[in-house]
This record gives sequence, C-alpha cells and structure tokens, in this order.
Amino acid sequence: MPWSRAFEDPIALPKGRQLLTLDEAAAYIMKLPKGEQNLPEWQAATEAQIMAAEDRGPLLHARVGMLRALNRHVV
Repeated sequence: MPWSRAFEDPIALPKGRQLLTLDEAAAYIMKLPKGEQNLPEWQAATEAQIMAAEDRGPLLHARVGMLRALNRHVV
C-alpha cells in the first residue's frame, strides 16, 4: 500500500505541525483517544485514508476527510 503518498497540500494541525503523507495522517489518527477515534468524522477520515492507500479512492478524499474531522467543531 502506498502510505507514503503525499497530499497535494499539507494539512495544518494545531500548534503549527503539518501532515504531509497518508502515513502521517494515519499515525495522527492512531494517537487519538479511542473514544475520539470512534466518532463518525474520524471513522470517515480513516476509511478515506485506507481507500486512498489501496488506490480505491482519490487522495483528495483522504485530505478532505482529515480536514472535516479536524474542523468538526467549526461552524
């Protein structure tokens, strides 16, 4: 699986960090508390990551999934 695939644009995180690849995004999700990982937004982001890594979905969907989960509290 190409987990090393880079996002076209980095995903900005709080405290100035950035996610550059699918692998970094997956590691970020895995470090979340289990309760948060089970939220629908993170489940959708995880599914999009897996699909992109397996070449069954666009990398853009994985990026959008991460952004939606990260910004789920923003109105």
